Order: sequence, then structure tokens, then C-alpha cells
Amino acid sequence: MAKVKSKIASVLAFEKKLVPSDGMMYGTTWENKTDKTALKLVEKSVRGTIANRLKPAIKNDPAKLNAEVEKANLQTVDSCALAPEQDTLVLNFTLKVLGGIKDPSACNNTEFLRTYEEAVTGYIEKEGFKELGLRYALNLANGRFLWRNRVGTESIEVKIKDLISQKSWTFDAKSFSVRSMQSQNKEVIDLGKKIADALASDDDFLMLEVTTYAKVGKAQEVYPSEELVLDKGQGKKGKVLYEVDGIASMHSQKIGNALRSIDTWYKEFATEAGNGAIAIEPYGAVTNMGKAFRTPKDKQDFYTLFDNFATGTTLESKEEEHYVMAVLVRGGVFGQSDK
Repeated sequence: MAKVKSKIASVLAFEKKLVPSDGMMYGTTWENKTDKTALKLVEKSVRGTIANRLKPAIKNDPAKLNAEVEKANLQTVDSCALAPEQDTLVLNFTLKVLGGIKDPSACNNTEFLRTYEEAVTGYIEKEGFKELGLRYALNLANGRFLWRNRVGTESIEVKIKDLISQKSWTFDAKSFSVRSMQSQNKEVIDLGKKIADALASDDDFLMLEVTTYAKVGKAQEVYPSEELVLDKGQGKKGKVLYEVDGIASMHSQKIGNALRSIDTWYKEFATEAGNGAIAIEPYGAVTNMGKAFRTPKDKQDFYTLFDNFATGTTLESKEEEHYVMAVLVRGGVFGQSDK
């Protein structure tokens, strides 16, 4: 193992190859999708109730509990909803798919670079990014990037246009499961091939425009990205939503996380009920579950697999190769310290 570690570059970085824009949100009607208006954030002042867990001294004393409940829980929050005559959310973003994965953006070890390029060239010749391209295409077709806005929708239509060739695809997102990463749909396979060809290229790229219509119901609330508020002092909003030039929006990072939620190769996928595809991460981290599904102890984390893959050791399965390449598509800084 020491021999492998000595070959890893101390300066090693990869640029991400799936580059989504922020998602802009509009309101329209399902019958007349061309007539749309930008959605604006609305600030509300609300009085909530005390609902958090209380200390034993308070919850076991009715008088103290009543005194606590009487306290006003005043909050100012952002919200966003369709207009009374609108029943459909429109989410629009672009996605650039880049090639050149054989070339790290930074690498200070020529011997490592040589073995890495050999490994990646072998993968491209053998697999051609077909599996990854199909999975990314599925996450576009199934509307996973809508996140909470996908729940409780009557219909979802996803329109994708190649801005270079002008070719287009249209998908009924409700006909695809977000839990499956397999599809025989010809349109998905065709889009997946376009994505795979761009990823496998030396310096080519693909530019897609994605426009999604989600019929959520008249005047219903919709959900832009929520901003991380570090300063929650007196007078600060309890919830701050994201907007771009006054238009309610979704973070490019959140869209990107949905598109790279293709990892079904982790060990617990088949053994734990309820776990679907997780986002591609070096340790399989799922923050809302507080769990890492790929640990160094199990030798299933990215660094263990990548160190072997990039220095000439054949991995045990093609699924491990798919995972390693998907992390490289994600991008990041992966150097190993010389100390």
C-alpha cells in the first residue's frame, strides 16, 4: 500500500463536468404554457407555537408549561406561491456537459498522471460513459431536480433542447421512478448517449436547456432553494429563500446534487429498505440522514478505490469503476499530502 500512496500526486484537482445554471421559477397554466410570469418571493410575519422539546423541569410542571406556551413565537419568513389563476410551476435552467476528463486541472506528479491517463483511457474505450450518461439522462427525464416541488404533482413535463444541434426531447416525468437507474426508454437512451459522448470527448461539450412544467395546483405554494442563514440574531428572518434578479430560484448546487444522485452501487443499497440512489460523494455522505454510506473501513470510499484505479490496479467490478469516474465528473481536490 505504501508504494501506491507514494505515487499519488500531492496537488490534484478536477473541474466538474456537469455544470448546471441556477433554476429560474415561473408560474403558468397547464393549458397555456406559453403565458408565464416570474415568481416573486413574499415576506410573511407569522406567530407560531412552541413545539420544541422542553426540559424535564418545564414539561413536568403544568404551570411552567402553560407559561412557556403563552410566549409568542414571532417569525418573519419568505414564501413563494403561484398566482390564483395559475396551476403550473415552470423551472428553467441550462446544463453544460464538458469533456476532457483525462486532463486534471492541476497535477504535480508526471508518473501519476501517466498511469491515471492510461486508466481513464481504458475506461472510456471499454465503457464509453454509457452507464453514467444514461443515469444522468434519467435524472433529467424524471424531474428529480424539482425536489420538494415534485411531490403531489398531477403532471410533470420535461422539455430538453440541445442548444447546438437544436435537437429536443420531451419526457413525462411521472412515468419514471426516481428509485430506478435503469430504463429502456429510447428517448432517455438517446439523450444519455449525447451526454456520454460529451463526457468521453477530449475537448467537446454539450449545452442543454431544460424547461420543466409541474402541475401543482392553483395558487399552491412552491419551493425555491432556502438560503443558509448564519446570523440568526434578533430581527432576522426565520427563513430566507433564494432569488436571482427578483425571480424565485433554485441553487445550481441543488440541481447538480439531484443530477448526480446516481449511486446505487454502495453496499447498503440492496440491504436497507428505503434507500434509493444517493448523490455521488467521496464518502457517500447523505447529510439529512447523518450517514456516510462509503467508509474507508469497508474500502468502498472514493480515495481507496481511486488510488488503486489511477495507479494501475484493476478494481473488483465495473460498478466500482463507474463510481470512481462519477466522482471525477463531480470534480474536486483529491491530492494526498506529502507530510
